[in-house]
Amino acid sequence: MKRLVLGFAALLALLAPVQAGAWGAYAHRQTASIALANVSPQVRGKIRALLAREKDLGTPQCPLKTLEDAAVWADCVRGEGWRWGYTAAWHYRTAPICEVFDPRSSCAGGNCVTAQITRAHRILADESLPAAVRLEALAFMVHFAGDVHMPLHSGDKDDKGGNDREADYGIKPGLNLHSIWDGPLAERAISDPADPVARAYTPAERAELAGGKPDDWGRESWEIARSFVYPTAFDTQNVCPGPLPDKTALTQDDIERAVPVARRRVVQAGLRIADLLDSAFAPGPLVVPDERRRR
Repeated sequence: MKRLVLGFAALLALLAPVQAGAWGAYAHRQTASIALANVSPQVRGKIRALLAREKDLGTPQCPLKTLEDAAVWADCVRGEGWRWGYTAAWHYRTAPICEVFDPRSSCAGGNCVTAQITRAHRILADESLPAAVRLEALAFMVHFAGDVHMPLHSGDKDDKGGNDREADYGIKPGLNLHSIWDGPLAERAISDPADPVARAYTPAERAELAGGKPDDWGRESWEIARSFVYPTAFDTQNVCPGPLPDKTALTQDDIERAVPVARRRVVQAGLRIADLLDSAFAPGPLVVPDERRRR
């Protein structure tokens, strides 16, 4: 009887819905770990110096002690809508997959993920600004650079980037297409202990996987959503004629084909975050926080 109860509890845990987000916390943290493994020691030192000003942000409920914390901080502070609600639109820039891609659309007033990556990078690079302002920019930049690499933060088929499409993940029901790519699929793609994603990459690997600008990254994600995510989820090469069903299911074969796609996007995000950090923290003197002035 005890075994039966434990087995039933395990089954319930398996079937519990996964909270949707802008990639799950695990994938976002891995992008930061990849970035740290691929920046110079000098840049890592400057990051640590900036993170030492965590208390100046006034977000004790959302730790910001490490770059991995920074990768999830922007999602965490959204829990205080009265203070951070204005940032909600900064996490995505969805464009219809059945129309011509327009990098200038869906970003009124710079309120979209690609514009905010550029803005945050510029703030972070400006050493004349207060440390707290630059630290906030660091956290936004690292998180949003992860977000833009998730295909359903760029591609959309009249369903809020897959949020309105109920989908089963193998034997696990009750999710939606967006939450699958955010959580269980991304986690499976980067969880092989024999092939860790957080490591130093060779110059050749970085040349092949990194590069480009935020608008390019958004276009890549849109193209993946158009040519792979939706066709795979709905078993058709052309998802544009007419509406799609409100519900679908990803088979085990679908999941296995999607794993390398998701893994590549996580790695690309991490390496591109490294590039952003390298360029923002250009060679210069390391400014260590003066604890006496903070008291």
